[in-house]
Amino acid sequence: MPSTNAEFAYVRDLVKNAVAIALGPEREYLMEARLAPIAEQEGFTCVTELVRSLTGKTSTDLHWKVIEAMTTNETSFFRDIKPFEALRNKVLPQLIQNREKERQVSVWCGACSTGQEPYSLSIMLREHFPVLQNWKIKILATDISNDVLRKAQSGRYTQLEVNRGLPAQLLIKHFRKEGTEWQISDAIRNMVEFRRVNLIGTWPPMPNVDIVLLRNVLIYFPVETKTQILRNMRRILRPDSYLFMGTAETTVNLQVQYDPESYQTVTYYRPSPN
Repeated sequence: MPSTNAEFAYVRDLVKNAVAIALGPEREYLMEARLAPIAEQEGFTCVTELVRSLTGKTSTDLHWKVIEAMTTNETSFFRDIKPFEALRNKVLPQLIQNREKERQVSVWCGACSTGQEPYSLSIMLREHFPVLQNWKIKILATDISNDVLRKAQSGRYTQLEVNRGLPAQLLIKHFRKEGTEWQISDAIRNMVEFRRVNLIGTWPPMPNVDIVLLRNVLIYFPVETKTQILRNMRRILRPDSYLFMGTAETTVNLQVQYDPESYQTVTYYRPSPN
């Protein structure tokens, strides 16, 4: 039985109330593909039956499985390569100079999905910044979905996943083939700590950070939620830190104080000194 507009409306409201993400009508086509595996796993005959089983009930693990499935975003290694070039050529050299005495750098990858972004950063640090080998490097990667965090922690990727953005020489150097999948090396995997965080909920204790990658996340939130997230972010950003967002995202017209800077075509943000 195909899903109806009413079922999509229920799922849309469920997601909005839980994580403040607005699913537009163009996302309706995704519902069948995203929720069909869950329906089968849970013993339902169709997505409609799955959704109807949720109505009128308080939050359960099954509710969260549906929410996570509908909010998981596409990702890839070295996604939108330009921000990584800005990190490599401008931001990290400046940060290393500023942190020379304390010899510590802390990074937060928000909404990390299945881990390609934090692992890309780890690989870049290993490849291009040998000076950091004896530094304390903290890379925290968070997401709302337990399922994607489990995959990220495993460090295992299909051939299709490693083909997306990962140069062959880095694949051979930092992964090993295990059956039909590729396993990332322990040296790279151990650089990243994965943790569940709901950006619109109460944040757990967070370290002060030097770089935040929060790319292609705020675009899904209403203005008031974007503002609150950026205010919370500002409290943990060090005064000379850097915030990277997606190309369609900006702090302009939000009630929060950040100053834009640019490297070539990439714009990133820094806390205003005020």
